[in-house]
Amino acid sequence: MLQRTLIIASTLLLVACGRPEPVDPLSLITAEDLHQHISVLASDEFEGRLPASRGEELTLAYMEEQFSAAGALPGNNGSFLQEVPLVSITADPDMTMTIAGADGTMSLTYGTAFMAGTRRVVEQVSVNESELVFVGYGIVAPEYGWNDYEGVDVRGKTVVILVNDPGFATGNPDLFTGRAMTYYGRWTYKYEEASRQGAEAAIIIHETEPASYGWEVVSGGWSGEQFGLVAADRNMSRVAAEGWFTENVARSIFSRAGHDFDDLKQAALSSEFVAVPLGLTASVTVNNTLRESVSNNFVAVIPGSKRPDEFVIYTAHWDHLGTSGDDIFNGAVDNASGTAGLMALARAFGALETAPERTIVFLPVTAEEQGLLGSRHYAENPVFPLNRTAAVINVDVLNYIGPTRDITVVGYGASELDRWVDEVAAEFGRTVMPDQRPEAGVYYRSDHFNFAKVGVPALYPNMGRDLIDGGVELGRELAAAYNRDRYHKAADEYSADQNWEGGAADLKLLFEIGRRIADSDAWPNWVEGNEFRAARDAMMR
Repeated sequence: MLQRTLIIASTLLLVACGRPEPVDPLSLITAEDLHQHISVLASDEFEGRLPASRGEELTLAYMEEQFSAAGALPGNNGSFLQEVPLVSITADPDMTMTIAGADGTMSLTYGTAFMAGTRRVVEQVSVNESELVFVGYGIVAPEYGWNDYEGVDVRGKTVVILVNDPGFATGNPDLFTGRAMTYYGRWTYKYEEASRQGAEAAIIIHETEPASYGWEVVSGGWSGEQFGLVAADRNMSRVAAEGWFTENVARSIFSRAGHDFDDLKQAALSSEFVAVPLGLTASVTVNNTLRESVSNNFVAVIPGSKRPDEFVIYTAHWDHLGTSGDDIFNGAVDNASGTAGLMALARAFGALETAPERTIVFLPVTAEEQGLLGSRHYAENPVFPLNRTAAVINVDVLNYIGPTRDITVVGYGASELDRWVDEVAAEFGRTVMPDQRPEAGVYYRSDHFNFAKVGVPALYPNMGRDLIDGGVELGRELAAAYNRDRYHKAADEYSADQNWEGGAADLKLLFEIGRRIADSDAWPNWVEGNEFRAARDAMMR
């Protein structure tokens, strides 16, 4: 109620003070403005924008200056900031996992045979002689009539889980969503579900094709400093240990248990699958070095003119990777560009003669690169009620290759937001393209996902590939060159030669989509059968 009162008061203040002469808001979204913002955010002075660093301080100050100049107001009870408690947990790699049974004990080597860690904010966790249970894909999905934990009590046990979901394995479009990964196929979901089931530990079996990456991605990504959020219970509701087995190790363990890995994997493709105790135990001790800090999400608003207590949120992540040795990871494209895009959108919305009917929220979040942590914290601790939030539009990397005839929408077909996308794209003469690699689960790898996960319909637009000047082949070539040579590298630098005309064109489309949703009285939902529909239905009741 306090938040609503503040926004309504702010609305009346703006009306009383008057607005500047009306201008075409789209004319204010320019490549020149994007150049200006990106050149600042991706400068060496900002030190790679690592959370809880001097770079964060400079970034927050610049955002406050620019959003205020655009006419946006502090969104969090008089503040632009929402604190996000972070912890970094560095596991000592000097660990061994032992698998014991009637025929003896086998020792697994960290890094080459298994990876393990913990989300609990403690200096040590131990799993001692915990019974291994194979739970298939480890999925509980009522909308698909699926429950891999039905009829089995895994409390205090270690669950062993297949990666991805049954639809991917079979390619059957009538099983989950076929080759397109669902939320249930994401490794993050599997650990969360294992925690809800009361398991002591959860280990996923790595296979390259269904994971969409090799073992080196697992071993590299899980070693060293790992960032997380600090919940009130110090994350003690999570399983004590979570990690991965290589496929070869899993085959060996299953063989020792008297089972054929391929046979059990095949059995797990049925909704009638029953979890299989393996008759073996696992033991491992994880020693951690902890470092706690506080970072910030940034919250700015253009108050709604008629229904200020209803919201449309634009997100982007302001953070990047900081420094390493002499290298500064400035993240010009990823994601100084998206943050600059939100500033451009704020300027456009602020120039409207009459503000949209719903409040427009600009939410640049922290710690995306550390695991979507800022957006997750907001989704779990929303400043604005989620059941009053009509939609989220995420801007993670602007178009850096030039204007295109198309635009990609990752997750296209999942929600009723497609109605506005199709309508506006047609008016702009743009073709809407779905994600070209849905099996990789890209939809679940950016900040909008944390909103989707709790039920809020969320769009993830991405740049197209069909260049107006050069066509599809050149567009793909330029995108591939960035991914190969600059993505998450020190080479992701700002240059005055960069072409941000495509980014400006895409932002104009996103402005119009958001404005129309804000002026609508509709409450978008997920399509029937979508994994997030139940959460939206529940919150709207």
